[in-house]
Amino acid sequence: MSKPVNQAEELIFRKIHVIRNHKVILDADLADLYGVDTKALKQAVRRNPDRFPEDFMFELTKEEWKALSLKYSDSDLRSHFVTSSWGGSRYPPMAFTEQGVAMLSSVLKSKQAIDINIQIMRVFVRMRQMISSYSELLKKIEKLEACDTEQNKHIKRSMICCVN
Repeated sequence: MSKPVNQAEELIFRKIHVIRNHKVILDADLADLYGVDTKALKQAVRRNPDRFPEDFMFELTKEEWKALSLKYSDSDLRSHFVTSSWGGSRYPPMAFTEQGVAMLSSVLKSKQAIDINIQIMRVFVRMRQMISSYSELLKKIEKLEACDTEQNKHIKRSMICCVN
């Protein structure tokens, strides 16, 4: 997969997770990007429940939260999952889909939130473009695999080398 264009995109790209077959960004990561407290972000969302249907935002189940905390126990996400009085959240995080992130711009109106939302939308678009490109490439490879001539084997090897 090709790399995002700049450091800001790289940072955003690393904060996107796949949960329930959705690409999402967790509330604490968004709050960090926007420069607000996670508590303030959650309050803004809870004050506007009609703007955040389940396909825009959902709370992780305890099982999802535990699985995610185990998966990222040695990373920057660790602080999101601490449940002691010294920090972290006592409640499962909210996960925002691309549409939920876009809707946040109508709830959080700071200049930083607007700028970050634009960058996040660009990263989501790039991810869709990359997935589409790889899907097309995989279809071509599958067609080549169906034809078992020496020439096609050579073409397939060179296509795979180009991807790597």
